Amino acid sequence: MGKLDGKVALITGAGQGIGQGIALALAREGAAIAVAGRTESKLHGTCERLTELGARSEPVVCDVSRRADIASAVERTVDVFGGVDILVNNANDCTPGPILSVIDEEYERSFATGPLATLRMMQSCHPHMRARGGGVIVNLVTSAAVRWDASNYGAYGSIKEGMRSLTRSAACEWGRDGIRVLSVAPHAKSPALERWMDRNPDEAAEFVAGIPLGRVGDAETDIGRAVVFLVSEDAGYLTGATIPLDGGQSRWG
Repeated sequence: MGKLDGKVALITGAGQGIGQGIALALAREGAAIAVAGRTESKLHGTCERLTELGARSEPVVCDVSRRADIASAVERTVDVFGGVDILVNNANDCTPGPILSVIDEEYERSFATGPLATLRMMQSCHPHMRARGGGVIVNLVTSAAVRWDASNYGAYGSIKEGMRSLTRSAACEWGRDGIRVLSVAPHAKSPALERWMDRNPDEAAEFVAGIPLGRVGDAETDIGRAVVFLVSEDAGYLTGATIPLDGGQSRWG
């Protein structure tokens, strides 16, 4: 018996990295997974790994910057699995950089795939969760927004903070519907982070040295397993909070 037997999870950006790690962790506990993302080949790759675990899964091609894609992704999830109990808003196209390098079009894309996509996805899933007596939403944000030195994280942090504000508001508004809403701020070995570390070895070494636990997290065992707890009944009284999964690097509050 798994903690999530009978549950259905829709995870965006699940073709690789943190999204894939969360998908694998939830599947090991019995959840069926709608694997959403832009690149179909990556979605099938994740689904193959889920099948090896004996989990039900469905690839769902979705560009979260498009309202129609979001509606179709939720509809496909409900059609295939009968509903949705868990939503993980992981996909977001936003790159850190200095304020003077921010281009309007890039920031607009970041907003469209961040707070706006999160809002639309939550709105689309809400009636289905309410119909099943409740659900859990997890929005992936960043500890960079509360770093003592926020240099190069202004645009990136503002996008993620928009998502964190939506988390708190939805938690307050939807608690009576049985829907819990949480934010998770992870450090994990995503493809993007690994590329950055390869290109900037000195800066990467400094980054890792600033993590009290001395390492960057694993997408499945460190991030995914924590999300399993958060979406399970074990965390049934927790909502509206931001959970830092960053090895103790940042201080919140």
